[in-house]
Amino acid sequence: MRIIFMGTPEFAVPALRALHDAGHDVVCVYTQPPRPAGRGKKLMPSPVQVEAERLGVPVRSPVSLRNAEAQAEFAALGADVAVVAAYGLILPQAVLDAPKHGCLNIHASLLPRWRGAAPIHRAVMAGDAETGVTIMQMEAGLDTGPMLHKVTVPVGRKTTGELFGELGAVGAAAMVEVLADLSAFPPEVQDDSAAIYAPKIDKAEAKIDWAQPAEVIERLVRGLAPFPGAWFELEGERVKLLLAEVVAASGAPGTVLDDDFTIACGTGGIRPLKLQRAGKPVLERSEFLRGRVVAPKTLLS
Repeated sequence: MRIIFMGTPEFAVPALRALHDAGHDVVCVYTQPPRPAGRGKKLMPSPVQVEAERLGVPVRSPVSLRNAEAQAEFAALGADVAVVAAYGLILPQAVLDAPKHGCLNIHASLLPRWRGAAPIHRAVMAGDAETGVTIMQMEAGLDTGPMLHKVTVPVGRKTTGELFGELGAVGAAAMVEVLADLSAFPPEVQDDSAAIYAPKIDKAEAKIDWAQPAEVIERLVRGLAPFPGAWFELEGERVKLLLAEVVAASGAPGTVLDDDFTIACGTGGIRPLKLQRAGKPVLERSEFLRGRVVAPKTLLS
């Protein structure tokens, strides 16, 4: 097929690579413009742009697709289909309609559950036993289009970061499968009554509330790892908690209960497994405690 690929983060890279390797003609890649990154704020191309350039595929980075000129340039590519994976721009109807088979999206949830910007984070934080990817036909609504294919993945104790990598690979394989024979995947209308929205993660959500049950806090930690990272304050210093385990414990919420850094929660307790001080590398609990004594009865905020 003659394909336009639209994506930006690392999540989308496996799909671009898989479509190219499957022998499709990827005529153009659309991705977000380079952004300032790092301490020097140097402009850095998106992961998808880096991969497209490695593959020798032309790249376009429009700020918007709402103007007639951008839409005409898109339509002039004469694509059979556009494949979209975490692109980052809303596609106007003229763009959705331009390819022969429209625009197909790799969405990182089992739709209609978790429509929106942060489906992986929300699935982990909610304690979902499974998640997955849905290949869907895009329409004007937010992740409301008909579904062509679903692939389920167990969540277990995976972090959002781990699931990003796994679902990126699963989504790539699923899209290649669908495009190999579109007629074998009849569209299924979503049940809007079962839809749940997955809003973008707000910075305020990342601060740990020790009054919550230990299970809820542990899911928050995995759901926000590695970014933005759940955090707490230890004697005025912000510390990210990137992995933890639930343990039997009781005490005033936020209180360190022993020399092994067990922390009391609203019910039960948690024990940190991986932590990170501001500007420092991620450390295992034992390494963290060698560098900083956290005495029992210390109160975290």
